Amino acid sequence: MTSDDQERFGSIGIWSSALHAPGDAGPAAVAEAVAELDELGYGTIWVGGSPSVAQVRPVIDASSRITVATGIMSIWQHEAAAVAAQLAELEKDAPGRFVLGLGVSHDAMTPQYARPYSAMVDYLDALDAAPVPVPASRRLLAALGPKMLRLAAERSLGAHPYLVTVEHTAQAREGLGPDALLAPELMVVLDTDLDRARTTARTTLGRYLALPNYTGNLLRLGFTEDDFAGGGSERLLDALFALGDAETAVARVDAYRGAGADHVALQVLTAEDGQNGLPRAEWRALASALSLK
Repeated sequence: MTSDDQERFGSIGIWSSALHAPGDAGPAAVAEAVAELDELGYGTIWVGGSPSVAQVRPVIDASSRITVATGIMSIWQHEAAAVAAQLAELEKDAPGRFVLGLGVSHDAMTPQYARPYSAMVDYLDALDAAPVPVPASRRLLAALGPKMLRLAAERSLGAHPYLVTVEHTAQAREGLGPDALLAPELMVVLDTDLDRARTTARTTLGRYLALPNYTGNLLRLGFTEDDFAGGGSERLLDALFALGDAETAVARVDAYRGAGADHVALQVLTAEDGQNGLPRAEWRALASALSLK
């Protein structure tokens, strides 16, 4: 990764689907939260839930410096030519601040799902062929397996793997090579009651354990079907989440970075809101513990 890319992404970001689908919080609360993330010193906001470029625009407008990326836009839901045109318009107003994260989603969530690797190649070809192309330096892929990781290195800035372990990060770095961006997502539960923290984690993890793309990757990493029962074994939870206080989260970030991550995208879960809230107090605590400013 170039020094310019390192400066653009920073070492730590925040991943949140609530910034795209605010629910009860409302757009004003989202704008305030985004502005604070910018001020706290995070390098990148990853907007989850397959948002369109138009849906990401309010996040960019509410901030002044922070990089904003889709984490991840499904290629099945957004036509490539339209995406390229929207990105070109956005670039006029916010040059250099948006990065297009792309993924193939999941069979269970996408009726037209077929030949995902070939579909991603075709989508990248379409972005290249647009009247205003989306350059490789402004896009990255949600890559888990070896083929998609190689494609990410060859045709994009790099990879944004979701629901992965430190061991996967080391393997992904090897597959990507030394120069591509590697920005894994890490779920965090700031709760020193570990039984309660694991309950919070299982509430979110259970939905992902129904998706073969994720379970297949975890099986390749040495977990078993037994680890998927009941929302996830303690072994699985401890590998996929940072559970405990802010210092524990810092240690987990250091482990991912030590394994080869350039950037770690933190998704904070709370018992009250799960993935759907705006945990601003937790974001502040992590920014302080990580010494972002």
